[in-house]
Amino acid sequence: MEIKAAEVKKLRQKTGAGMVDCKNALVKAEGNPVKAERILKELGLAAAAKRSGRATNQGSIFTLIESKEAVILEVGCETDFVANNKDFTILGNKLAQMALNNNSTEEMNVKVTETISIIKENISLKRFKKMSIADDELVVNYIHGGGSIGILVKLQSEKKEALEDEKVKAMGFDCALHIAAFNPEHLSRDLIPAEYVKEQEEIFTVQAKNLGRPEKVLEGIVKGKMNKHFGEICFLDQPFVKDDKQSVSKVLEALSKEVGSKIQVTEFIYYRVGEEI
Repeated sequence: MEIKAAEVKKLRQKTGAGMVDCKNALVKAEGNPVKAERILKELGLAAAAKRSGRATNQGSIFTLIESKEAVILEVGCETDFVANNKDFTILGNKLAQMALNNNSTEEMNVKVTETISIIKENISLKRFKKMSIADDELVVNYIHGGGSIGILVKLQSEKKEALEDEKVKAMGFDCALHIAAFNPEHLSRDLIPAEYVKEQEEIFTVQAKNLGRPEKVLEGIVKGKMNKHFGEICFLDQPFVKDDKQSVSKVLEALSKEVGSKIQVTEFIYYRVGEEI
């Protein structure tokens, strides 16, 4: 069957595998991209999948935190020139406030239209998401690269007074910085869908068999590969951005002992301009 160059290119962009390997995998999978990706994984030719896709347009991420709620929001535009425009920034901040005020999407889009008439370039409210904040929780925001990436991260404390500790606040910022840098796909391994875990174990088993490993050591090899994989895609398992000798979870454990209260990261949101969801 004929495999189009566009299909090969798309598979290569998703997996990081070579063009020839991607084409061979598509041929073997009879053109099915999902099966082709699985084949590349089994052969150890595909890189770990990223949660977000390629950036496809311009715009900026905005965040706003109030006492009981936070919001992260993406506003899109046609050019980076407009993304840095004063009126565009005013619009993004206004939309974030409107989202926290529970204004309707229709009302928010009216504000977008008003700004379009000033800037003379197409602008759109791409998406937004809110995060609640309880008395025993702290939400920290971080904007990277002039608005290209935005983060909200939530910490929870066993004793709410510990949230006033500067060490806890600093940890919240460092966690946001870490998420911006490494873009974890999941918070923890416990939250990964069971079907994904099962599929990944099957892939690693095939990889081990392809290397001629004896049956009696397959389980140990697969377990080791799974732990390494979790360390790539799970926030709590990743090497901490400011101390790669320790995982994020270990750093949180040490902080908890230091401040006398269990500190956990319970939620985060990662937005990147133009990402394909």
